[in-house]
Amino acid sequence: MRDRPYTLLSCSASIDGYIGRAASRLLLSNEADLDRVDAVRASCDAILVGAATVRTDNPRLLVRSQTCRDARAARGQAPSPMKVTVTRRGELDARADFFATGDAEKLVYCASPRVIEARARLGSVATVVDGGQTVEMRGLCNDLAARGVQRLMVEGGGNVHTQFLTDDLVDELQLVVAPVFIGDSQAPRFVRDGSFPWNPSRRATLADVRQIGDVVLLRYALSSRFQVD
Repeated sequence: MRDRPYTLLSCSASIDGYIGRAASRLLLSNEADLDRVDAVRASCDAILVGAATVRTDNPRLLVRSQTCRDARAARGQAPSPMKVTVTRRGELDARADFFATGDAEKLVYCASPRVIEARARLGSVATVVDGGQTVEMRGLCNDLAARGVQRLMVEGGGNVHTQFLTDDLVDELQLVVAPVFIGDSQAPRFVRDGSFPWNPSRRATLADVRQIGDVVLLRYALSSRFQVD
């Protein structure tokens, strides 16, 4: 068994590098790209987002295509992948769509000091996992592998993206660039400050470029485990 799942980081960003507006959701993809993302979700065992994304975007994280859902069922899988989130404070609403929609398992990795409160709040709708004093992404990935997750899709937000990338845990980056500018320094960015393995002296490998309507998909191979379609 691998010590961590194959990890695919997926994100849509504006030309100036933002993934939304301050404290509000912003749709950057088009319908054709949303269909592509849906198919990618269907190919994964688990989808991970940060607690801020759960609170701000209220995502359902379900596979929409009936064809993809049927294909998963034929493979003995749930119609949609497992949902995973990570939180330091455990302050999540059990009524959020993340928890309230879909039959797949939901996991919440919570920092140790708030696990008891998180289990009281979320224990009826999710499995709350003690992630240690500070939830480390490498340990989280190892735990997911032990639970049978072989392919993990990370969908945000910026703090989560930064942690996975700076810890060198991403095998593939799928970055969609939308033809818009946000122009707001308070808006969330694709990543935060950090020491990234890919820099001017170690450039990431661009594996594919694809135009999808008015957006562009950039696929980067960030490890030797990169899987070609």
